[in-house]
Order: sequence, then C-alpha cells, then structure tokens
Amino acid sequence: MIWRKFSGNTPARNPRRRQAAALGRAALVLFVLLIAACAPVSPRPAVVGDEGVQALREAGLARQPIWAFTGRLAINQGSEGGNARIEWRQDGGDFDIQLSAPITRQSWRLRQVAGKITLEGLSGGIREGADAEALLMEATGWRIPLAAMAAWVRGVRASGPADLSFDGFGLPLTIRQDGWAVEYRGWSRQEPPLPTKVFARQGDASVKLVVDHWDSP
Repeated sequence: MIWRKFSGNTPARNPRRRQAAALGRAALVLFVLLIAACAPVSPRPAVVGDEGVQALREAGLARQPIWAFTGRLAINQGSEGGNARIEWRQDGGDFDIQLSAPITRQSWRLRQVAGKITLEGLSGGIREGADAEALLMEATGWRIPLAAMAAWVRGVRASGPADLSFDGFGLPLTIRQDGWAVEYRGWSRQEPPLPTKVFARQGDASVKLVVDHWDSP
C-alpha cells in the first residue's frame, strides 16, 4: 500500500519532452558552429620579395666590394668531411681566406692578389694555381665553389642564370644555381641584412657555413 502511494506521486517521463530537449541542444551546437565559421580568419603573411627587389639589393651590395666575416665551416664529400674556423676577407676580385681545423690544428691560407692564387699551409711549401677551387680541392679534398660562394655568402646570385625563392621578409630563402641548392636559415639585423647561416648542397657534397661576425668598411 505504501509502495502504491509513492509510485503514484512519481511524475511519468514524457518522450516528447525528451525529444524537444535533444533538438534544442542540436540547434545550439549548430548555431555555435555557424558563428565560428563566420569569424574572420587571420590572413597568412604575404611574401613581399621578388626579383626586382633582389636586383636592387644586389646592386647596393655590389657598391660595397670590400667585406669580411669570421665563422665556422662544415664540409662533407660523401663519407668524408671536416670542420674548420674560417676568416674570409674580400677586396673586389681579390680574397684572403684562412681555414683552421680545430681538431688537427692544421691551417691553410688561400689568397688571390692581382690574379695570382696561392695556397699556404701544405707540406712542401706554398702552391700556386690558376683555379682557387681546384687548388683547394687538390690539397685538402674539400669541394667548395669559391667563386660562386663569394656571392652566395652575401645572399646574392653569382654570374649566370639562377632560380630564387623568398621568405616573408623579402629576403632570399633559396638560390639554385650551377647545380647547387643554397638555403638561407638566418640573417643578421644590420642594414642591409646579411646571411648568418648558409647551407649549400650539390649531390653528395655540402657546405654549411655559420657566420659569427660580419665586418664591412
């Protein structure tokens, strides 16, 4: 008897009410999704670099033919490789490049003065040659595209056709030239900006350069 009285006071569940509540929740979710879809989307930063801007930048750097930097160099040729400190001074077409290996403490000095190329630091004395890249390759086994690298290291194209891509600041991201792929992974804050990390690769040969300090007159 007590059970019947208690059961009679319990409200019966209404299927229509449950259905209406479910529809209401679904409508609310749909409304929230529609609002989110209409919200403005932040645009991706535009790439402002182009070859016209790059040409102006290259022309400005061409008016500064005297420059220098110090940094670190990692070279790989197949299974062979090496690391060195590098000091590079350029004066127009002449250069003075000093390399020192921190482990073996071996050092080399490659210079071109008035068209004459010499390499110091080898047993047997100073060597001379007509091609700096070939002379360095013969002496050390290191393959460095020196003529082109003098341009690439400042973020400009060497002579001849090249393909470029740019980052969001309008600076070169990659330069593809003479079979080499050159990638820029860092830039200085000076004006004009100069590369601080330059990676060049061709086949199984790679040159990785980290510039610690740029010095311009």
